[in-house]
Amino acid sequence: MKIGYARVSTEDQSLDLQTTALVSAGCARLFSDHGISGSEFSRPGLKCALDTLSSGDTLVVWRLDRLGRSLRKLVELIEELGKRNIEFVSLTECINTTSSGGVLVFHVMAALAQFERSLISERTRAGMAAARNRGQHLGRRRSLSPEQREEALRLLVTIPLKLVAEKFAVHPRTLKRMLCDTSLADPPTRDATIPQGHR
Repeated sequence: MKIGYARVSTEDQSLDLQTTALVSAGCARLFSDHGISGSEFSRPGLKCALDTLSSGDTLVVWRLDRLGRSLRKLVELIEELGKRNIEFVSLTECINTTSSGGVLVFHVMAALAQFERSLISERTRAGMAAARNRGQHLGRRRSLSPEQREEALRLLVTIPLKLVAEKFAVHPRTLKRMLCDTSLADPPTRDATIPQGHR
């Protein structure tokens, strides 16, 4: 059985063009989403269509971007359909996983998705390296300023960790991590002692 899926991004758009094409393609049932962006893959109409599909069925869309706009997620979705023995057809792009040519197009899509992921990962690593070279701190913003860290370290010599944490409105684990970081950055001498209450 062929199951058709249609989508428009805004409320003032019409589904008529898509539904006509899907019916002409032989779809026995149609599901749709009205006024939902293609960047969202969690859609009620799409979910119903996917839940209705069974082994041997075919999911049909008028155009590939009606199913979604993320190439990576499209590939993942079509691969998942394949695992369920469900074929996929996109009418405009002539993608049809029931034919050898359609399978070839799908593999090209998968290669492009992998290439896209590699580029994103490479750009991310390059950006992080450049930020580190500029001396920028990566990750979450520190809970305490450098001045507060110095004051907290002085207080921890004589005041219990829990009370110091309350003073700076942070979790005790934050101060414990700070102590560990300080110990690693400036290893204690052989005569150094750990403040009582922190052992």
